[in-house]
Amino acid sequence: METNAANTDTDASAPTSPDAGVPAASALERRVDLSVAIADLDKEVDQRLKRLGKNMKMPGFRPGKVPTHIIRQQYGDQARQEALSETLGNQLSEAVTTQKLRVAGSPKIEAKDSGSTTHIEFAAVFEVFPEIKLNDLANLELERPVLEVGPAEVDGTIEILRKQRVRYEPVDRAAANGDRVSIDFLGKKDGVPFQGGQGQDYQFVLGEGKMLPDFEKAVIGSSPGESKSFEMTFPAEYFSKELAGQTVTFDITAKEVGEAVLPEVDADFAKALGVADGDLVKMRAEIDANLRREVKKRLQTKITGQVMDSLLAAHPVDVPGALVDKEIERLTQLARQDMEQRGMKVKDVPMQREWFVDQATRRVGLGLVLAEIVKQHELQAKPAQVRAMVEEAAQSYEHPEEVIRWYYAQPERLGDFESAAIEANVVDWVLAGVKVSDKPVAFDELMGQAS
Repeated sequence: METNAANTDTDASAPTSPDAGVPAASALERRVDLSVAIADLDKEVDQRLKRLGKNMKMPGFRPGKVPTHIIRQQYGDQARQEALSETLGNQLSEAVTTQKLRVAGSPKIEAKDSGSTTHIEFAAVFEVFPEIKLNDLANLELERPVLEVGPAEVDGTIEILRKQRVRYEPVDRAAANGDRVSIDFLGKKDGVPFQGGQGQDYQFVLGEGKMLPDFEKAVIGSSPGESKSFEMTFPAEYFSKELAGQTVTFDITAKEVGEAVLPEVDADFAKALGVADGDLVKMRAEIDANLRREVKKRLQTKITGQVMDSLLAAHPVDVPGALVDKEIERLTQLARQDMEQRGMKVKDVPMQREWFVDQATRRVGLGLVLAEIVKQHELQAKPAQVRAMVEEAAQSYEHPEEVIRWYYAQPERLGDFESAAIEANVVDWVLAGVKVSDKPVAFDELMGQAS
């Protein structure tokens, strides 16, 4: 079949075509002109219909003896569409290969009105991957956070674990910060109760920030059985537009005041943490080991963030819109799954594309830069490296060997570890070639970061 494919690029040296001079939507957009001879297309359609007729069964006719005009009537449009699609696909593939284009996303085929009586003209419009030139990072300066886990950090972690197991004992005194209170409350705006402004036997801990500061301030000092009224103004940025910046009145009655009681660090406490025999030495050793793994993970996360930010700053890159759109879809799906796991009704929360544009653009750009670094410097994940990561992650489980077997039972389960290994390789490669200074980080600051 006679075909023709000419590239119409955004470059000034591109061949002349009916679309020449039309600016591309982006620096990465390319156009390839496609031309299909009508006579050759008709021949291909005839051949397809003949092949179809050889085995066609239809009431009133013997198998393979259905008249050609009936076959064409029923399947002619389908055969023509399939033949045209295959021809254009082959043509585009040949042009892309010849011109060494790396297509990003799916090409869009547009019909062109050329006025020809012998050919059908089309244009394939698509984006290509950007060419990435790796820059010298020798002058880059990074601060690597460091923290040595010792007895003080173990003690701090034990205190956190104690607070997580706090219980509250009723006391007959005025409520203070750190107490858990149980109250009845009723809010009124202009003397009328408003939606969401009432509760009975409602419990919260003073000082944890669950309630608005002015509300907590009014509750502090209340004793069991005491009632009071107070005015409060909602913040101007309050999520409810009806209440934002409005002054309301609350009537509250304190039902109970509970004083926090932390568990003693004894055998029972150790058992509650999974140390079967209640040995405090074993407990501290396990906390120390877990803490070291967590600190290592968080330190790595912080330095990795610095490295990735630096790589993006050093390699500004145009990103294909098709890849950004695909990443937005992925991030949207992840957000929906996260909301569902939190018990939220996803259908009630409209997802806005704009929420994910910046994150998706960053992830795509960074992915392109990382892929080039990995390719040029052969930083692919090694099996032994992946194995070490799996084994380390498994140590936080009761039966590590079972966890390891589970991951290796199906190779696709190792995907996250392989990605993490590649990322770690890139970070090590960058750190080996830039100026790095160690910067001590406080334990509380580090552990306050999301892992």
